[in-house]
Amino acid sequence: MTSEMVIAIAERGVWVILMTSGPLLIIALVSGLAVSIFQATTQIQEQTLAFVPKIVAVLVGIIFFGPWMLAKVTTFATDIFENLTRYVG
Repeated sequence: MTSEMVIAIAERGVWVILMTSGPLLIIALVSGLAVSIFQATTQIQEQTLAFVPKIVAVLVGIIFFGPWMLAKVTTFATDIFENLTRYVG
C-alpha cells in the first residue's frame, strides 16, 4: 500500500464525513436561524426555546437521511476492508 493510496483513502474518508454530517448541520443551522429570528421579533429570550426545535429538527433529519447516511458509511467501510484484505492478505 503506497502513501498515495493512504492519502486517497483519508481524503475519501473526510469527504464521506462531510457528506454524511452536512445535511444534519444544515438542518440545525436553518432551524436555529429561524428560532433566533422568531426570538428577536417577539423578544422572547427563553433559553430552552433555542434548543428544543433544533433537537426535534435534527431527529427528523436523522429519520429522513439516516438510511442514506448509513449506506454511505457502510460502503466506505466495506471498501476499506476490501482494500485491507487485498494488500495485507
